[in-house]
Amino acid sequence: MKNKNSILVFLFMCLILTATACSGAGGTAKDEGSAFKSVQEIGEAAPETPVKIKLKRNGDGEYSWELSGDDVEKVIETDKRLLQYNNKTKK
Repeated sequence: MKNKNSILVFLFMCLILTATACSGAGGTAKDEGSAFKSVQEIGEAAPETPVKIKLKRNGDGEYSWELSGDDVEKVIETDKRLLQYNNKTKK
């Protein structure tokens, strides 16, 4: 009976130690901080999407366009540049 109890206690202790070791509870705060920084660096490395221009020409030979993009400032700047170019070519 004593042998059975000691074996059960030994197995129970092994189970607890294995569960503690596998759970990752022994990790340090530095590990969590470095993982967060690597995710942040990946987010900063994303390339910017360019402004897309869909150019149209009507029957009279005049041009118009549709602009799309993620950055509103860049879309407005592109529209201004296209208007300036269009006005220069009409003269």
